[in-house]
Amino acid sequence: MSRHLLGVAIATALTVTLTGCGSGGSESATDEALEIWIRQTPDSDSAKTAQKLADAFTKASGIKTKVVALFDDFETKLQQQAAQRNLPDIVINDTAQIGNMQTQGWLREVDKASLAGGDKLSELAWKAATASDGKTWAAPFSAQAFALIMRKDWREKVGMEPPKTWEDLAKLAQAFTEKDPDGNGQKDTAGFVIPAGTKRGYASWYASSFIYSNGGDFLTAGSPGAFTATMNDPKTVEAVQFLQDQFCKAKTVNPGAVSNDTTVTHEVFEKGQGGIYLVGPYVLARFVESVGTDKIEVVAMPKGPSGGPGTLGEGENVYLMAGSGNEAGQKKFAEFAVSAEGQRIGMNKDANGAIVRLPVNSEVDMAAERQDPRWKVFQDAYADAVYAPPVPNWAPIRQGSADSINTVWADCAKDVKAEMEAANTKLTQELQNQKAS
Repeated sequence: MSRHLLGVAIATALTVTLTGCGSGGSESATDEALEIWIRQTPDSDSAKTAQKLADAFTKASGIKTKVVALFDDFETKLQQQAAQRNLPDIVINDTAQIGNMQTQGWLREVDKASLAGGDKLSELAWKAATASDGKTWAAPFSAQAFALIMRKDWREKVGMEPPKTWEDLAKLAQAFTEKDPDGNGQKDTAGFVIPAGTKRGYASWYASSFIYSNGGDFLTAGSPGAFTATMNDPKTVEAVQFLQDQFCKAKTVNPGAVSNDTTVTHEVFEKGQGGIYLVGPYVLARFVESVGTDKIEVVAMPKGPSGGPGTLGEGENVYLMAGSGNEAGQKKFAEFAVSAEGQRIGMNKDANGAIVRLPVNSEVDMAAERQDPRWKVFQDAYADAVYAPPVPNWAPIRQGSADSINTVWADCAKDVKAEMEAANTKLTQELQNQKAS
């Protein structure tokens, strides 16, 4: 049997095996709580917002729920549940995980036409709920694009304007590094704070907005289901080179960045160790509280010298997991989550803990829900956002590209063009392994 046919057979067998073995038990056991997993830190503000959403759903539908918030090793724990034939009923997880989950047979297909309120949802968000087979395997729940959260007080201290080009951005980062913007008389600040580690592919995740804003990409799509690696594209190389220059020549990046994930990088920004953070809107309320609303600003990502505009687009989907004994309850929860009421609860107004960053429902007026005008910068950026392509499994592609990008940032002797050529070869092989080249 070919590897492709074997993979299909395994996925089909897993789906059949999981049927009737989800947390709901048999199909008639709809009185059991609907188990909802969300990738958030337990007891965090975001986990509390998820609980509010579940409680409101229970009040509206009469269906009991159990929210499980997990952050560390989320995907590994899902694998363990699948091995035990006991997947949760609902998973709220990253859009980029759709291929990985779908190819393992974990998901139920979503009929857009029969999902109440589905016609009110953004087409771009629906695209992120579509896998490489062209079918819809989730309901869109939250969206986000990226922008620069910066220290406004530092920028004014060094007497510079918000950056409009990459050259402006580099000069501002240099000023933040060399001109003592916090006024403590020490040279202890950096321009950029970057989650440049390899854990969960963070180096690639961060670099992607620079790559997209320069007109580059990791892959390009050909015929349906067929992709070509483009890590060696000059526009992609130029973006990675710009960032290597910040690490190695200008030395404007916070120390230790090459080992950091976002958890550490958030704290670096909060502690005033750096002043420019390219990130999503989910930390805006946190930074308003921890740094001070008058000290931070949000600025659109400047387009690169060879392209743009464009930043990484991502978010979360509501995944209806295979094997649930309460398929009707799954569908009702998805419909509530994407409804105007569900979206407003998830947005959590201007407070910390939003699990809906940008609403995907056209009936929700973000300006009416959130008074902070800085959210609009992220909303405007979403119009040009670029989602991860719908390959069967994006995770090894993000991880492989992150390993290569991290290498050229951590080792200044590495030639960016040569390393991106090598990365392109690896991505080409991965696409072949996934039967997606």
